[in-house]
Amino acid sequence: MALWITDECINCDVCEPECPNQAISMGEEHYEINPGRCTECVGHFDEPQCVQVCPVECIPVNPAHVETPEQLQLKFRALQAGAAG
Repeated sequence: MALWITDECINCDVCEPECPNQAISMGEEHYEINPGRCTECVGHFDEPQCVQVCPVECIPVNPAHVETPEQLQLKFRALQAGAAG
């Protein structure tokens, strides 16, 4: 499952640098997560780093992008293969 950032985001800038997949960027009003790049930190960390550092707890699982741990691992591998090329 990819994560998403809700409207409660205060644009504190702490989540973006923590994302190992560069899935977080500034949107029109607040930070956003690209579900195509979000692996919930699978392959990098035991827990999503953005969730760990968010001071307002506005980063839940995105119900529109449900993925299994196996799918997240495959996405991680594909992203890593793309980064190497």
